[in-house]
Amino acid sequence: MEVSAETKTGRRDLVQPIMAGALAAVVGYASTFTLVLAALTAAGASPQQAGSGLFSVCLALAVLNVAVSWRSRKPVSFAWTTPGVAFLLTVGEPVGGFPAVAGAFLVCAALIVLTGLFRPLARVIAAIPAAIANAMLAGMLLTLCLAPVSALAEVPMLVAPILLAWMLGLRFARRYAVPIAVVATGLVLAFTTHLPQGALDGTWPILVPVVPVFTWDAVVRIGLPLYIVTMASQNLPGIAVMRANGYALSAPPLFITTGISSAVTAFFGGQTTNLAAITAAICAGPEAHPDPGKRWPAPIAAGATYLLLGLAASLAAAFIAASPPILIQAVAGLALLSSLASALSAALAEEDTRLPAILTFVATASGITIAGVGAPFWGLVGGIALLFLLRPPKS
Repeated sequence: MEVSAETKTGRRDLVQPIMAGALAAVVGYASTFTLVLAALTAAGASPQQAGSGLFSVCLALAVLNVAVSWRSRKPVSFAWTTPGVAFLLTVGEPVGGFPAVAGAFLVCAALIVLTGLFRPLARVIAAIPAAIANAMLAGMLLTLCLAPVSALAEVPMLVAPILLAWMLGLRFARRYAVPIAVVATGLVLAFTTHLPQGALDGTWPILVPVVPVFTWDAVVRIGLPLYIVTMASQNLPGIAVMRANGYALSAPPLFITTGISSAVTAFFGGQTTNLAAITAAICAGPEAHPDPGKRWPAPIAAGATYLLLGLAASLAAAFIAASPPILIQAVAGLALLSSLASALSAALAEEDTRLPAILTFVATASGITIAGVGAPFWGLVGGIALLFLLRPPKS
């Protein structure tokens, strides 16, 4: 039976957004899944809990991407909070262990829901100067981005092939540089890592419940900074990316939806979910389709891809647990170098905000803790205070 020209056109209209959506999910996952597992492990999760956390977030992203885009007919993309995960990797295990981390995730989720319910709270977060928010993010990323250099000194034979693969990727396939480095890391681990007996038993991922515990230490050191980082570095930029591509979104329902999703994943060790920022440009831009009205299938394809990728969470967690920690940190550092560069560039772009941004950056990077409150908070407070102090008086 001959296929009509209209049917062929319809199929072609689907191929491009589906490919774009799958690419966005693969790039987002491959670039930072090692970071997610390393962060959850550093926060006290067992390999099984880390795998459960990654799997639960992949399931949440599958549901969010498919349901919201299908309902709205707009290419609304969701991802996990990469800056937030990078921050989690720097704070270590809090008082109360991983259950306290799950409690902090719940607090962060509740604050995101409240941001959607009460517009003044959203305005307060939106009022944080972009330079200060980016400086705080850069300060959190700096230590991790130094890891590739440290790893090269400690385990040069393992790290050198990964660095070489990453640099060749930058030269010949820039968008795929980090996934190429992740593949190289997988090969290095396959040939050098010896898994304990039984580590691969039951490699199908399972959801491991975590009973949240609420401690002042975890809420102040993890929950509150994670909320600020997620809103300032993911949700608000995600809305900006959509608007830049011509899509007007009502932010409050999206905040409520991602907050509820984050609350659910917290009970299985999963970190916060939010609007995508970087990969959103792939699904919402011309790469997905020349016609803006035909790009909405891209996030649906991304959601299906996240579901497939999540099935490998337990296997990935087993290899991460058995590998040298400095090696995983090195790969995570490579994945975040572009984020560090972008954050620093945005933080230092304007001369009027440069000194407050630098103060925020160095205070955050210092890792200090005062009155039980971590460096990112004090960096934010110090930068905003200096910004107001230096602001010329109104005539």
